[in-house]
Amino acid sequence: MKPATIILGNEKQTLLLVDDSPESLTMMVGLLGGDYKVKVAKSGEAALELAIKDPIPDLIMLDVVMPGMDGHQVCMALKSNSQTRSIPVIFLTSLAGTGNEAIGFELGASDYISKPFDPVIFMARVRTQLELVSERKKTGRLLANFLPRRVVQELISTGTSRPEKIEELSMVFCDLVDFTGIAGQLEKGVLLDELSDIFSAFDIIMEAHVGQRLKTIGDAYIGLVGLNRPVPDHADRAVSAALDMIDHMKARSNGSGPNWAVRIGVHSGSVIAGLVGTRRYQYDIFGDDVNIASRIEGTSEPMRVTISANTRERLKGDGLQIEPRGRIDLKGKGERELFFVARGR
Repeated sequence: MKPATIILGNEKQTLLLVDDSPESLTMMVGLLGGDYKVKVAKSGEAALELAIKDPIPDLIMLDVVMPGMDGHQVCMALKSNSQTRSIPVIFLTSLAGTGNEAIGFELGASDYISKPFDPVIFMARVRTQLELVSERKKTGRLLANFLPRRVVQELISTGTSRPEKIEELSMVFCDLVDFTGIAGQLEKGVLLDELSDIFSAFDIIMEAHVGQRLKTIGDAYIGLVGLNRPVPDHADRAVSAALDMIDHMKARSNGSGPNWAVRIGVHSGSVIAGLVGTRRYQYDIFGDDVNIASRIEGTSEPMRVTISANTRERLKGDGLQIEPRGRIDLKGKGERELFFVARGR
């Protein structure tokens, strides 16, 4: 028999109520159904099924004493599942004694409410937990502007994130030509507006090619394709993004503002990616290929895209003009075969 689901209210937040007592469920639905979406389970087994079905609960109210799986067993299962471990759990129980509460908190419960409960206290504790959930989601959205999604999820779930090696991705290194000279002629506010406008456009371009910005350093912009997930045609997408950046800068030069030019290098390879720092996090990439990508950008020319042999070998599509540049010395990396790339005519 499939577990029954009751969904009431128009609020975004969702509660899963788990209790084998129809009277308790009726009381809780009466208290909560007007303000929240409510899902109901009458057994631990049904609760585990509903916990992973949309809408995913923001909070679980879990009775301790139930036939079959009791509340403690359900909580252990929830906390061992990556999909549900971050959902806060409030235990409901008629069992007396601090020992039972201690067990619940050791299992990962966020709060403990004794039966019979006072409706005012019950609602206050529910609101407190849901406010904390809301704040965590806001933090998650903020982090998502700076970190890959999987890193954000790992930070929220475990409080840390392990470095990892990404075997295949492409890096787009872009630099504004004669930045110092042009910047010296602009007011600070105008300069910041210019950089914000250019880099915001580059963000849109990278996202259109399933990539993302890693960071900016002064007038330098670093974009990646293949960081969040494997992208089989990452080289093609990175080169297309680089060429779109050139096109954007050409279209932007209308004579009414600074005549910016960019120099771009694209390189494909592997990196170590992870968080740096313990108080102020910064997500960054490291490795020999990162240094090579930076050197390649430095050898490019204004309003041109230079790619490495690594990137050229990975290109799968047609329609590009590839012009050999020969072997060029990259500082500290020796001579490398490089190519100019442009769209076919």
